[in-house]
Amino acid sequence: MENYQVEQITSKDTYPFLLEIHYARRIPSISFAFGLFRNDELVGVCTFGTSASSTLAKGVCGPDWQKSVIELNRLCLKNNLKNEASFLVGSSLRLLPKPKIVVSYADTTQNHEGIVYQATNFFYTGLSAKFRDPKVKGLEHQHHATYAKGLSNKQVVEKYGSENVYFIDRPRKHRYIIFIGSRTDKKELEKALRYKKQPYPNTAKETQ
Repeated sequence: MENYQVEQITSKDTYPFLLEIHYARRIPSISFAFGLFRNDELVGVCTFGTSASSTLAKGVCGPDWQKSVIELNRLCLKNNLKNEASFLVGSSLRLLPKPKIVVSYADTTQNHEGIVYQATNFFYTGLSAKFRDPKVKGLEHQHHATYAKGLSNKQVVEKYGSENVYFIDRPRKHRYIIFIGSRTDKKELEKALRYKKQPYPNTAKETQ
């Protein structure tokens, strides 16, 4: 794309986008961050980090590959002009160290179904598993990962008391995966893949 380039940036460079523009309004785990520049102005960010789910890391292609699993956990654009999202994602993937298994989710609560991941050749593996997230009375303004990090639901109840903890169903998300690496790496990962590839969900245009 003319006048655009993608470069690796620092985690802190992403903060204005993630805290002020992205709907989640919080900073995830960031191992790699890339910026989309238009005429030298930073107009978008894409971040990758360790998945919050150890089950996912082991489950995609088995324990032998779990250290290669990384999550594309934020994609945020200032103006979201045509083709910016796919250009940023595609370019960022090429800049990652290899081999990598990249997982990303499209949030159904935001009416996202993954247009940009389809455009950048991720394959679709269905909806995320069903989970119930703990909520603590008085801490509802915080994400559950903040007060329940590293704790099982049972441990959350033990820590805060059964009278203060209740549970809500976590919205399921569309799960997309792509393999980054040599032809040999990709062949090995295809053999090891434990999720079934599925047809892309039907979708209308969306804002990513």
